[in-house]
Amino acid sequence: MTINGKTRTCGLIGNPVEHTMSPQIHNFIAESLGIDMVYVPFFVDSGELGAAVKGAYGLNILGMNVTVPYKNDVINYLADIDARAKNIGAVNTLVRVDGGYKGYNTDISGLERAMRSDGVFIDGEEVIILGAGGVGRAVAFMCASYNVKKAYLLNRSVEKAVAIADEVNKALNTDCIAPMPLGEYGSLSQNGEKKYIVIQCTSVGLFPNVDAAVIEDMSFYGCVKVGYDLIYTPWETKFMKLVRQSGAPAHNGLKMLLYQAVDAFELWNGCKVPNEIADKAYELLKNRQNVK
Repeated sequence: MTINGKTRTCGLIGNPVEHTMSPQIHNFIAESLGIDMVYVPFFVDSGELGAAVKGAYGLNILGMNVTVPYKNDVINYLADIDARAKNIGAVNTLVRVDGGYKGYNTDISGLERAMRSDGVFIDGEEVIILGAGGVGRAVAFMCASYNVKKAYLLNRSVEKAVAIADEVNKALNTDCIAPMPLGEYGSLSQNGEKKYIVIQCTSVGLFPNVDAAVIEDMSFYGCVKVGYDLIYTPWETKFMKLVRQSGAPAHNGLKMLLYQAVDAFELWNGCKVPNEIADKAYELLKNRQNVK
């Protein structure tokens, strides 16, 4: 990679950012496509988000990703926002426009692309969403947008699930999101013939707490058609192990990480990333995870 006076800069703003694998993805894609761009992480201290966004624009930075804890608060500092990101209430990608940045949410488009690449399509399916935090909320919007037959939103605090379901159903004029207390998961698995796509959206099982799953009752996993855990460290979570023990396929969140980056790269550079380049970037990520 050669940096010169014409090189455009993109980056990641968050706190912390030391763990990020995003530079590896973006710099590989840029070099592979011959695009004169470099991607770097930017640590943004608490209370400095507005200054960071304004400063990035002043420095002619082409675009940025946004990670925790700023995906919601960054909306306050945008010149414009994409309709999907506005509905979700979270932004992870900033694209330079006149007067500032426009916010997008490529986390969800990235998840949808990841699922399609694994041959998983949610249209017309019944889905179980585990967790009603920020990720669960975004996945609920994705499910409603792609016309699932029903999506059951399970959370320990059912009030939070109810609030999200009401918001999503109203925003998209549907009734497909159904809130439930997490403890009532058994009612979904009583009919042994019914199978669900299950998307695990909590942090339960994230390294170093690798021996935990949000539901550990093996009887639940008999109703799983395919399991998606949005965690990618460890490579195989306990949730994924339980899904596979039941005889169903399971996937982690590494492809979501890849495709949210690919979507952001395409927005910044007005290009399409060929599948073979995305596949090579995925292999780089797997190698970093020491996956054979």
